[in-house]
Amino acid sequence: MEGEPEAGDIVLAVTHSGEPLAFGFFNPFSDIAFRLLTYQTHASMDNRFWQDRIHRAMALRQQFIPPETTAYRLINAEGDGIPGLIVDRYSGFLVISIDTAGVEKYRNMILEVLCEEVKPSGIYERSDGRARQREGLPNRTELLYGATLPETIEIKENNLVFEVDMASGQKTGFFLDQRDSRDRVGRISLGAMVLNCFSYTGGFSVYCAHGLAKQVISVETSGPANVMARRNLDRNGFSVQDHPVIQADVFHYLRETKELFDLIILDPPSFAKSRKDVIRASRGYKDINLQAIGHLKEGGILATFSCSNYMDENLFEKIVLAAARDAGKEAQLIARLGPGPDHPVNLAHPEGHYLKGLLLRLIA
Repeated sequence: MEGEPEAGDIVLAVTHSGEPLAFGFFNPFSDIAFRLLTYQTHASMDNRFWQDRIHRAMALRQQFIPPETTAYRLINAEGDGIPGLIVDRYSGFLVISIDTAGVEKYRNMILEVLCEEVKPSGIYERSDGRARQREGLPNRTELLYGATLPETIEIKENNLVFEVDMASGQKTGFFLDQRDSRDRVGRISLGAMVLNCFSYTGGFSVYCAHGLAKQVISVETSGPANVMARRNLDRNGFSVQDHPVIQADVFHYLRETKELFDLIILDPPSFAKSRKDVIRASRGYKDINLQAIGHLKEGGILATFSCSNYMDENLFEKIVLAAARDAGKEAQLIARLGPGPDHPVNLAHPEGHYLKGLLLRLIA
């Protein structure tokens, strides 16, 4: 190391012989001391650099996100070439999350570019969690731009409407990464008895009701999330009497219910928040999938997910396969599911592929 770079500085990585390799964020306090920004070693790392990165991210969304969808991920960290920056768009508002010392250092410059290019009604920051702690950064949540933050905001997703709590909802308020999977599962729910486990604010439930499911039962342990799920069903024209929302622990519910379903959705929170959690998480995924498979009718469909980047995709598939075998079933793979194009992953950064999903048909 030459000079005395501080945490968050942009530094140049070189070969042993001094040949330039890449610019990146430096942090001596993190397990990851260098986070790559660009191989363009003659680039000027100024305001123009951030403008170009944000323009590039916006262009991708303009190409893939239809006008009937007003909520999507605008910047996806390493996937968009800005390690540690998440920006989610909810209609006119942006919610940002900063997880690296590098983005923290250039925060004001990036915010200035976002205001100029996106022209949002407001920007709310939700920068907290383990990632910031590992970077030596304090937590911070505050309104950065705009007069007030609404208690909730209405968004459109494929012409369906949802209520989002940007300040205190999970992640940045809504699971934007499941948009394509919600649409796909909804399209196969015609006439089906559906069980949506870990239903949160009812995203999958609304899509399945829209897909003319016979009945959708939503099971979620959070009272406030269930209140919002009922409102989301109602605002899309679906009766909560026809599509009940139940406050319960999913593990307990599956053990106690006697009902059988045509389609079950398992979208649990992350069971593995660190590498040391993987063994324990594997048991949890095995248990919940085994219980769900036991409540599927012959030929029923299971949509099952893991949102932990510490859970390897191959391992997750083996866990689900083991659950199917223990249940005396064969699992036919219909499709692998994952985030939409607003969650791009850099091929050199496989850790960015955190959301894994399987669409399976279970047969005896």
